Amino acid sequence: MRFLSNVRLLLVALWLGAACFFIAVAQSAFAVLPSREIAGSMVSRTLMVLNLSGLVLGAILLLTSFVRQPEINRFRIWAERFLLSILVTACAVGQFVIALSLSFIRAQIGRPIDEVAADDPLKIQFNNLHEYSVWVLLAGMIAALMAFFLIAQKSERKLTP
Repeated sequence: MRFLSNVRLLLVALWLGAACFFIAVAQSAFAVLPSREIAGSMVSRTLMVLNLSGLVLGAILLLTSFVRQPEINRFRIWAERFLLSILVTACAVGQFVIALSLSFIRAQIGRPIDEVAADDPLKIQFNNLHEYSVWVLLAGMIAALMAFFLIAQKSERKLTP
């Protein structure tokens, strides 16, 4: 069982590391690429990978949380499951609601988003959805970090004789 806890801890850590790296990549893309449109496309694609991996890893982590583990506090295991559910939900909403909506808006605009007037309703909607995307990713990252510590505490407790 200790092996399973260590693998679960590694999976959460990998996703959190990828999420932190994504933030750096997104900022770098807008700083160095020749156009904001290209940077936005790259960031959208990278975010899709992050969201889909969060869905898969979160589902694996949720399923493996149901493997019988003696001497586990019920409150902690349900807290971990709740946090992992937040991670999966955040990734699903980020990918299948917000990212899809952003791509539909981009298609409706039909030109680079920076060329659209600031008071244009589509640009306002785009900016609002972008902000929601940031908050949803942040919620998933916080939930994953909290789940990481719960899983780590379980692994640590098993090491103590």
